[in-house]
Amino acid sequence: MANTLPFTIAKDTNFFEQLGDYIGDVFYDILPEKGYELRDEQIYMAFQIEQAFKNKGTVFAEAGVGTGKTFVYLLYAICYARYMRKPAIISCADETLIEQLVKENGDVQKLEEALGLNVDVRLAKAREQYVCMRKLDPLSTRTNDEDILQVHDEIPEFVLDGSSSMGSFERYGDRKEYPWVPNEKWEKISWDTLQQCSTCEWRHRCGQTLNRNHYRQSTDLIICSHDFYMEHVWTKESRKREGQLPLLPEASCVVFDEGHLLEFSAQKALTYRFQSETLTTVLTGYMNQDVREESLAIIEDILALHDEWFDLLSKSAILSEGSNRKEVPRSKIIIGMAEKLNKLVHELLEQLVFDSELYVIEDYHVKIIEEYLEFFSYGLSVLLKEGEGIYWLEESETQTSFVIMPRLVEDILEKEVFSQKIPFVFSSATLSKAGDFNYIASSLGIYDYSSFTVESPFDYEEQMRIIGHQEDDEKDKWKNIRETLLKKKGKSLVLFSTSEEMNRFRQWISKQPIEFPILFEGDREISVTVKEFQLNEAAILCSYNLWEGLDVPGETLTQVIISSLPFPPNDPVFKAKRKHAENANEEVDTPYMLLRLRQGIGRLIRTREDHGIVHIWMMEEQRERYFNEIKNVLPVKVDWQE
Repeated sequence: MANTLPFTIAKDTNFFEQLGDYIGDVFYDILPEKGYELRDEQIYMAFQIEQAFKNKGTVFAEAGVGTGKTFVYLLYAICYARYMRKPAIISCADETLIEQLVKENGDVQKLEEALGLNVDVRLAKAREQYVCMRKLDPLSTRTNDEDILQVHDEIPEFVLDGSSSMGSFERYGDRKEYPWVPNEKWEKISWDTLQQCSTCEWRHRCGQTLNRNHYRQSTDLIICSHDFYMEHVWTKESRKREGQLPLLPEASCVVFDEGHLLEFSAQKALTYRFQSETLTTVLTGYMNQDVREESLAIIEDILALHDEWFDLLSKSAILSEGSNRKEVPRSKIIIGMAEKLNKLVHELLEQLVFDSELYVIEDYHVKIIEEYLEFFSYGLSVLLKEGEGIYWLEESETQTSFVIMPRLVEDILEKEVFSQKIPFVFSSATLSKAGDFNYIASSLGIYDYSSFTVESPFDYEEQMRIIGHQEDDEKDKWKNIRETLLKKKGKSLVLFSTSEEMNRFRQWISKQPIEFPILFEGDREISVTVKEFQLNEAAILCSYNLWEGLDVPGETLTQVIISSLPFPPNDPVFKAKRKHAENANEEVDTPYMLLRLRQGIGRLIRTREDHGIVHIWMMEEQRERYFNEIKNVLPVKVDWQE
């Protein structure tokens, strides 16, 4: 049953008039009575966002830390969802931010307690966040790994007992339920794109399926990641054609928290990912059917050329630090082989029509093979048009993937997302470039929007100190960072630009005496790691991803150490951005670094009572080249420690 509105709509007034009165009561009276501060910035933001809801338009809401922006968009989203009788979608940058929003004593719970609301909020997580029984069950019979065996032991009985009735099914399989599993082991038992869910024998007892059925029933809020929202957008029509429901239900409105990160998620969702084994698996299954010799000859040619192509891709690929994407040079031989592959795939698609008409192969198998071949051909067509695609190779212990991604997505976003007549809210402390929102808007295909900027109400001069350090030698830097951690007795977040940099520090610090617990991103499920950090004032948290979204107020976090300036990696995605920019440093590298630096610094001061120090490390040449731009975006003056 849908929740009711927290106010009554009189016969002689409309929804927005009553909503405006209620919002005014909340921020002027109810929240202050509950001990919350009356913030002019928050009230200004609220009535700016209300216009977007009235007009069913798009608004960029740039609001500094401490303005209470989350309360504002949650209130409007909940009320509008109940009025429209459709859930609101809250799209966050990643899974970590989702957990931060709904954690114990998080913003949703605080709002419920302050206003006496019962908010129906449910999480829609990416498929990779769920255990895959098709991978876990056979692995459990041939491994001695205690972490993986413990996951198998905790799978509910109804999953392993195929005779159980649907009435006994319960949700299971969320990554968060198995916090002891490190990231590299989780990849061995979680869903991946090689899994053919539609033909999986576990599909009716699948944890992912059961969780999806649960969040669809939400009446107020569905919270997901940007990646998941964009996957929903791009797969919506194809899922409908296949007789499946879209990943997300129809929404009343969409809020993009940390909306400046949406463009990459849109690109990522549109990627064509080719696993080295998938085409072989699909076509081998085709060969086992009663197909004609003409088809078999083409299949053999495709498989031979495909193997040769992947061998060449692997030999040519170059790895860059800070990225798992290996750059593949655009050589004539690689492109020539791709053209031949595409031609052969089209020939096979034509033969598939004959095989289907002759009834030598079942319609179901025809559909699967046809869809994959068309997907394969579409991806190759993006690769073959120079300047339109970005591509790279990813390699793990078990598989090799060639990934092709479109360089620009604004036309598709304009048509598929922002043409909808519903409110879209972009919320972040960093959306504009010196007050100009055109850069982010045009990159997303948004040409009609409103925008505003609200500064943080915090007294940074009183609450924060920033110290700059020059790095001459990495080991000397590690020694200085260790001394800083000892002096502060833990209570610190150390941010690294790359996982490689974090691992070098980890290797070094493991040989040094230090009496405080050091938590490293990736050792356990991230929300559990963050919670452990919150509960232990002496702990140190090391991360390369938590530059944004981490919210740890109080004495637990009184020091942020930025180990190096967070420039973008030198990987294929950013190389493509640089290649198509007039001035790559000014248009790509510096804006990315400054935005991420601001986000990292923003982890320190979360309330008016917070205080602490930020340490920023940089090379001598970086100091000379970028310091003037850096100091212009910092909330306080930098004290240099020579």
